[in-house]
Parts: sequence; structure tokens; C-alpha cells
Amino acid sequence: MHFTEEHEQFRKSLRSLIENDINPYVDDWEEAGIFPAHELFPKIGKMGAFGLEYDTEYGGQGADHTFTLVLGEELGRTTTCAGVPMAITVQAAMATPALHNFGTHELKKTYLEPAMKGEMVCSVAVSEPGAGSDVAGITTKAVRDGDDWVINGRKMWITSGTQADWICLLARTSDEGGFQGMSQIIVPTATEGFSVGRAIKKMGNHSSDTGELVFDDVRVPVSNTVGEIGRGFQQQMAQFQDERLIAIYMVVGSCRKALELTQEYLQQREAFGKPLLANQYLQYRLAEAYADVDILTEYAYTAAERYANGEDVSRMATIGKLRAGRLHREVADLCVQFHGGMGYAEELWPARFFRDSRLTSIGGGADEVMLRVIAMMEGMGRK
Repeated sequence: MHFTEEHEQFRKSLRSLIENDINPYVDDWEEAGIFPAHELFPKIGKMGAFGLEYDTEYGGQGADHTFTLVLGEELGRTTTCAGVPMAITVQAAMATPALHNFGTHELKKTYLEPAMKGEMVCSVAVSEPGAGSDVAGITTKAVRDGDDWVINGRKMWITSGTQADWICLLARTSDEGGFQGMSQIIVPTATEGFSVGRAIKKMGNHSSDTGELVFDDVRVPVSNTVGEIGRGFQQQMAQFQDERLIAIYMVVGSCRKALELTQEYLQQREAFGKPLLANQYLQYRLAEAYADVDILTEYAYTAAERYANGEDVSRMATIGKLRAGRLHREVADLCVQFHGGMGYAEELWPARFFRDSRLTSIGGGADEVMLRVIAMMEGMGRK
């Protein structure tokens, strides 16, 4: 991967924003269980980070996918907290790709443009209380009534759900079962009948609000449909690819930063008259972890370059997401162990890192779903 001066300038700007506008407030936001997205996001939007690959006509940067790689890496380096970076990536790469790729001009002007500026907070609503990784099992329904959709149902695990201005909703728009008859619909949260059922308390990512959303006869125009009616599942699958790729990039940055901080700690902390890092076993375990991170890094860089060149990287996104989730957990466990008692205390970063890292193997498609997809790609599990 060859990073240009533009890449490095973008990286420098991101790192400065994280150090000045996120890290100093993380502890308070974690305690509150939410961060002020409407205050932070305009600063991110001003940098162009919410529309890196999007059309300049709507305020996007028109850059290639390698800039999204830089975004993911730098957000991942916010080791002290994964919640805020996750919410940022939802806005940048999970709730908006389908709208950009398939939405009408009117929808882009009304919803995408202000989201890229950070003036609106958005989210994507797919999972439900009874359907998570099995997207085919969703039951939220949108019934056509003249020029409107009337929506009823519930959505679960929705990042930024309690403060979003609009939702990219996946709902059933016909009686076809399974993967058929779904559509993506933009739903403004100010619409009558929409409500937040509850804010969900989680093991980690505390600063990122997560909601259960309720749709009770929510009426929105059919013109709010993203792309073709009935093609929502296919569009959402493409959107999942973007989500999984940026998750890999974040893990690369997160794990490397965590290992660097752990190495520094072991160098400073003494036991039996010498630094802990003098212990050969600790050196070798760190070396193994660095090696694994390097392998995932090169895989991520290759995937990013191929995607930027227009190649199909769905297989790489699936495999990379699986390996990233597992490596994230392994590195987090190592960091806690090597910090000893302080790794288990909330005073230092490893405890939060450990809790936050666990989500990578669940969100955006659980490990088991990634394995199922890989097995099917290899011709297994078919009748």
C-alpha cells in the first residue's frame, strides 16, 4: 500500500481531532452512556470524513476507498474507547452507502448531504428482537397505502438509535418470505408513531447509545424508498460489505496501538529488579501478536486496494471480518494479562478495551455467520 501526502494529511487531521475532541471526554461519555453526536459530528463532517467516497455534487470528497482505510485505522487507534468510533463509522460506512449508491437526487439532498456535513445523525436499522444475523427473519413491515408506506414493527441493537435524525430501515414491503420482498426506506425519527422503546445497556461500547426502536403506524412517502422496491436485501448485503471492511481497518489500528501501549508499560514496570519486558516469554508473546496484526494489516490493505480498483472483495471482507474479530479478542486478553492487576482495574485502558473488543465477533455478522458464508463459497452446506 502506497500512502500519498494526501493520505498522511488526512491521517494527521484525524489524529488531531481524536486527541482534542474525543479522548479528553471519553470517561464522561462512558459514564453517561452516550456522547453528544450533534456536537461532535459537525467537526467530523467539516473534515469530509462522512463522505470520503461520495459524489462531490452532494458535498462528498470523491476520494477512493483507501481513504476509508485511513479513517478506520485512525478511529481504531482510539484504544481508550470504541463506542464513539463505532458511531462515527455507522454514519460514514453503514447507514449511508445504499442511499448514496441507489437513492434519488431528492433523497440525497434531503438526507445524505446533511449527514455528510454532520448536521444530521443517522443510523441503520436491520436487526430485530427475533432476527439478528438472520436478516431473512425480519418481520417489520411496510404496507403501501396510496403514496405512503405505513410501517409497523421493532428494531433492536440500533447504534445511535436514541439520537438519530433519520433511519435507513430495512422492512418487508410484500408478503414474499425469506430474502424476498424487502426494501430500504428512509424514516425521519420525528415522524409520528416512531419512538425509542428503550436504551440498551451493554457490556462494552458504553459511550455509543444503542436503542430498541418502535414503529407504530409510522407513515412515510413511498418516495423515501432507497433504490428499487423489493431490492432492499441485496442493497443491504452490499452495505454490510462496507461495514465489515471498515471493522477490519479499525481492528488493525486498535490492536497495533494496544500492543504499543502494552510494550511501553512492560518497559516501565519493574519486577524482580528489572523491567517486565526483559522477560523473554513476554517478548515472544508480544512478537507473536505483532506478527498476527501484520498479517491482518496486509490483508486489509490488499482488500482496500482491490476494492478501490473496482474488484469484488466480498470474500475478503468475510474472511477478514472473521479473523479480525478473533484477533481483537486475543490481543485484548493479552493486554489485560500483561498489565496484571492494573489490567483488571477500570483505572487503565485495558479493561475497557477488553469489554469493547468483544463486539467485533458479533456485530456486522457474527463469526458463525462469516463461517457459514465461507462454507457456502466453498460449496459446502448446499443440498
